[in-house]
Amino acid sequence: MLAMNERKTIHFEEGWAFIQKGMTKLKNILEGLPEPPFNQEEYMLLYTMVYNMCTQKPPDDHANELYDKYREFFEEYITLTVLPSFRDKHEVFMLRELDKRWANHKIMVRWLSHFFNYLERIFIPRRALRPLKEVGYSCFHDLIYLELNTKVRDAVISLIHQEREGEQIDRTLVKNVLDIFVEIWMGRMDLYENDFEAAMLKDSAAYYSQKASEWISKYSWPDYLLKAEEWLRREKDIVSHYLHSSSEPKLLEKVQHELLFVYGTQLFENEHFGFHILLRDDKVEDLSRMSRPYFYARPGLILVSNVFKQHVTAEGMALVKQAEDAASNTAKKDVADLQVFVRKFIEIHDKYLAYVYGCFQNHFLFHKALKESFEVFNKGVAGSSIAELLATFCDNIMKKGGSEKLSDEAIEETLEKVVKLLAFIRDKDMFAEFYRKKLACRLLFDKSANDDHDRFMLTELKQQYGRHFTSKMERMLTDVTLAKENQTSFEKYQCDNAHANLGIDLTVTTLTTGFWPSYKSFNLNLPAEMVNCVKVFEEFYHTKTKHRKLTWIYSLGSCTVSGKFEPKSIDLIVTTHQASALLLFNSSDRLSFSEIKTQLNLSDDDVVRLLYSLSCAKYKILNKEPSTKTLSPTDYFEFNSKFTDKMRRIKIPLPPVDERMKVIEDIDKDRRYAIDASIVRIMKSRKMLGYQQLVMECVEQLSHMFKPDVKAIKKQIEDLIVRDYLEREKDNPNMFMYVS
Repeated sequence: MLAMNERKTIHFEEGWAFIQKGMTKLKNILEGLPEPPFNQEEYMLLYTMVYNMCTQKPPDDHANELYDKYREFFEEYITLTVLPSFRDKHEVFMLRELDKRWANHKIMVRWLSHFFNYLERIFIPRRALRPLKEVGYSCFHDLIYLELNTKVRDAVISLIHQEREGEQIDRTLVKNVLDIFVEIWMGRMDLYENDFEAAMLKDSAAYYSQKASEWISKYSWPDYLLKAEEWLRREKDIVSHYLHSSSEPKLLEKVQHELLFVYGTQLFENEHFGFHILLRDDKVEDLSRMSRPYFYARPGLILVSNVFKQHVTAEGMALVKQAEDAASNTAKKDVADLQVFVRKFIEIHDKYLAYVYGCFQNHFLFHKALKESFEVFNKGVAGSSIAELLATFCDNIMKKGGSEKLSDEAIEETLEKVVKLLAFIRDKDMFAEFYRKKLACRLLFDKSANDDHDRFMLTELKQQYGRHFTSKMERMLTDVTLAKENQTSFEKYQCDNAHANLGIDLTVTTLTTGFWPSYKSFNLNLPAEMVNCVKVFEEFYHTKTKHRKLTWIYSLGSCTVSGKFEPKSIDLIVTTHQASALLLFNSSDRLSFSEIKTQLNLSDDDVVRLLYSLSCAKYKILNKEPSTKTLSPTDYFEFNSKFTDKMRRIKIPLPPVDERMKVIEDIDKDRRYAIDASIVRIMKSRKMLGYQQLVMECVEQLSHMFKPDVKAIKKQIEDLIVRDYLEREKDNPNMFMYVS
């Protein structure tokens, strides 16, 4: 009797005969010959036989011989049984036989892989041999596929032809056959692409070239485009049913090229009904119909979006040129003309944005085209950028007495469009700064027609561009609200304290430095009447807080002064500077330019402006000697007691000062700070970076607000090196390191 750990040695011929018997049974089952199915015991006996033959001690371990026999079995089976089955079979019959044989082959590979599982798990990995499945598939490839692939390809392409011509075909059969091109190479696409797809694409191009030449002479252009769209849909359907998904963009591109580029481009660029003409004439339905077929492949979309971009750019540039010509024909900018320009500018954007959503399926390429076209004419008109003009436009419709009389609903609708348009404007920071400047004027001088409009605009801007975009402007609104509450407290303080009763009405607006635009602070020598007002308010303010410093901005102040003229008394609405100058004449009948300048402690330019407004402009409150329209340091001034006017209350404006350059200087300064902060952020996280990469990342970070100039970035990099934030690498001057 044998010990439990001993087993009989299996000779190869004996073992292989047993295994071959099982493999022959599997072959007979697949061939449809009468054989009972495998039971669990037969399966385990075959598996155990292979296992035992492979795990015997040398020289009786037969793993290597079994591995070779595995391949030989497939080669013999395919040569003697499978290959002869294709004789005298062509076209569909050949494809059906191939489908059946490949399905059987996969079953055989799967079953035999189970029988020879020990080889797969232990022997093959140790020897780094090809897996059993790959060996089985390669036998089919070498003996069947290489023999038949050209005939198979031609047969499949023939079936595709038949379906295109309206015949019914076996789609499942076509799909199964085409799957062989991928499966036989274990999922790699080489065979599918080289042996089938390339020929199929070439044949499809020829087919549709012929169709296009027939249709172009037979149909009108709308019918041609409808036909093209219909057939593109059909080709998409073909892909979804039996071609590999990777073929879709390639096939649609080929078909689109033949239908829409070779012949269709003639229609697209036709001088009577081409794409430009449809855009010009606002033919929305025709535009949708004409552009729809181009959505089946990216090259077509690029063509349509480029033409769309060219058209919008041309229309915008024509509008800019028209406004430029109008501005050059007048001595100064006509506000009404610029308002009309901005209104048309908004209308163009509104119109073509609707086209993007309606005609062009909201595709990102058309959003990009629209944005790029608007960036082309970002420079604006008459030296003012679109961002500045938009801020001025908003101010005009939101302030009292603006040139446009609109309902509340119309104003909010227009503001909403401006916010949308702003997304297509490069210099959003410039809009923000000009808008903030004009908002400050409306708030400080009570020029807002409706405070709700200001809040609505800030809400829209914040939703679109974030809290940082509106934070300062929101604090300005808060400041104005707090200032009104503060004024109420000040009036109560005056009532409660006898020494604080000034006898005149004093309104003070307290602002928080940093949120409002920067204003010049002058050391104006106030008249005694005003000095007492300042003193009383400062006493009141220090009762509320002792940790804040008050800085008086007299240039923003206004006064109502009662002028006692011989004909009648007239109330004069003037600035604080003008009032200070007029009050000097309560104690002096005649003053020279120099004396006024000295007593007020103002610069020459400021004195010239205020004296010009009082003596040389519309209202001559002061008489000037000599009586000329220009001022000089030798001029003398007297109170004009004979002055009169039909009104009992008049406003005397100062000559306007163009503060635009100051705003642009502030924007440039803020941009330098933003570039510095961006560079430091990038370098702090990256530690070391090349010049090109640093510039690229900086531009990307800041482009949501403005497009920084590369020269400006380079200048700030050099500045940060000087300030020891960065340093150059010694061996490579184009590499920068962060200095922690």
